[in-house]
Amino acid sequence: MKTIFEKSVVGRVGVQLNTALNQDVELSGAQVRGKLNLPEVSELDVVRHYTALSKMAFGVDQGFYPLGSCTMKYNPKINEDMCSLAGFTDFHPWENPEFSQGTLEVIYRVQEYLKAVTGFTGTTLQPAAGAHGELTAVMMIKAYHLDRGDVKRNIILIPDSAHGTNPATANMCGMQTLGVPSDEHGYVDLNKLDEVLNDEVAGLMLTIPNTVGLFDKNILAIAEKLHAKGALLYMDGANLNALLGLVKPADMGVDLMHINLHKTFATPHGGGGPGGGFVGCVAGLEPYLPAENVVKDGENYKLVSDAPKSIGRVRAFYSNFGVIVRAFTYMLRLGKGGTEKVGRYAVLNANYIKARLKDYYHLPFSVHCMHEVVFNDEAQAENHVSTMDIAKRLLDFGYHPPTIYFPLIVHGALMIEPTETESKETLDEFCEVMIKIANEAKTNPEILQTAPHSTVVRRIDAVKAARQPVIACGVSCLKD
Repeated sequence: MKTIFEKSVVGRVGVQLNTALNQDVELSGAQVRGKLNLPEVSELDVVRHYTALSKMAFGVDQGFYPLGSCTMKYNPKINEDMCSLAGFTDFHPWENPEFSQGTLEVIYRVQEYLKAVTGFTGTTLQPAAGAHGELTAVMMIKAYHLDRGDVKRNIILIPDSAHGTNPATANMCGMQTLGVPSDEHGYVDLNKLDEVLNDEVAGLMLTIPNTVGLFDKNILAIAEKLHAKGALLYMDGANLNALLGLVKPADMGVDLMHINLHKTFATPHGGGGPGGGFVGCVAGLEPYLPAENVVKDGENYKLVSDAPKSIGRVRAFYSNFGVIVRAFTYMLRLGKGGTEKVGRYAVLNANYIKARLKDYYHLPFSVHCMHEVVFNDEAQAENHVSTMDIAKRLLDFGYHPPTIYFPLIVHGALMIEPTETESKETLDEFCEVMIKIANEAKTNPEILQTAPHSTVVRRIDAVKAARQPVIACGVSCLKD
């Protein structure tokens, strides 16, 4: 494929300025730039160039996207229509609340829906992303202990099955982190937890379901141990779609949590946003929620900022409002029955893949999984086929690879999340390809080791790419 510069022909123009523009404006020397290194192409060439580039990318609207822990699922297009309504797109965040009742009602109703789903009494939609929600929660934990005069609590416990952002978040809040290993079943090792739990621990950040796709059956015991020592239990709810409508975190002893609103409630995400990081908490932590929240006063809605113990604002204005509208649309269409189906189908689909592939790929943990299942390359390693080879070979069959080499506690991890929106037919087609690849690893391992063979970009040298990255890629890295 030729680059846009290679299509350039001197003198060719693809833009025609409006003749109504005043062309007699005098520009000073400082305003006039020298010759720009821009391609000279027609409008048609530009359209074809960027359309061709778009076909090289992969998205969930093109095919199955089993990226683990990321919930890359179908996002109903009606969400985009509702988000684009003029009443939402044209209002200004500084508008008087008296004239913003519609937008405030949406925020309030989403908060109430999430209260019902999580069981918490305190909520905020202010955080703009999942990790931002984590940060907000840890700031609240810290504020809670300081308000009680418990200044020695500066340790956050992080299970080794937690999301990788958790320790970074705790450190950004000035807390020390201490790891807690998993037991042989993939759960938090309770004996190891006892060894590190003391009166300097502020809280524990528990990912449920965890990064190996398991629901920690000891969560009540974990909460009890923490509370007995005066510490709090935070839940990373980024994987909430597995529990949606089935169990409430507040009923499990969780004190506060965040939700990736964009993942669980169907907003296209990736590439850095936008997102939403809802935080919910028990009544005792409500005073520390971010300042300025939406409440209902009679028949009206208003913003309340009178909260002397609050951690303050964590974002200008009120989160990524478009994400909230999309989530609200999704919630209304689901209803209570649909909400429960999300959780049931997410778990069913993952366990279906687990059952179909367990004879072909090694399972580090054999218990029932939740929203995702983690295999590894142990069965293929004897033929010198790695997880990377399996992932690259999947590209030849038109599938985006699953998450690989994560979580770190599983060597050669291959994490598959089918999400709740994929049909049995799609899952069967994917499983057949995975079985074919497993058989190829035995009979023709070289075809995996040299994959992909049918993609635009060949397999890169991963080590060289990390050490000597080429930021601007031209035709040299593309096939003719």
